[in-house]
Amino acid sequence: MNNSNQSQASGLSNLNNATDKSYANQKTYYFNYLKKHVATNSMVTAKTGIPQKNLTRFKRQFEKEGLLFEVFKGLCKKTKHRATYLTTSIELLLKYKV
Repeated sequence: MNNSNQSQASGLSNLNNATDKSYANQKTYYFNYLKKHVATNSMVTAKTGIPQKNLTRFKRQFEKEGLLFEVFKGLCKKTKHRATYLTTSIELLLKYKV
């Protein structure tokens, strides 16, 4: 299976290479990325190319809807500053909280 097929199979294509970078697509990609990862918004920006301002908006929306969880606070691997690690996966939340 080549790389593009693997990305499609996992449900996550690289947004940097996507031709449609609409706000709605960014929001969906952010949600799906955090479904499989625990990361800070700075880390997500570095991986996806989605502007951090947009991620902050999405974070607030998902929190209000009860879809996004704060896993823990620690040093961000990207910025080396204190930050909140996030996920949209209950399984990952429980894995790190136990």
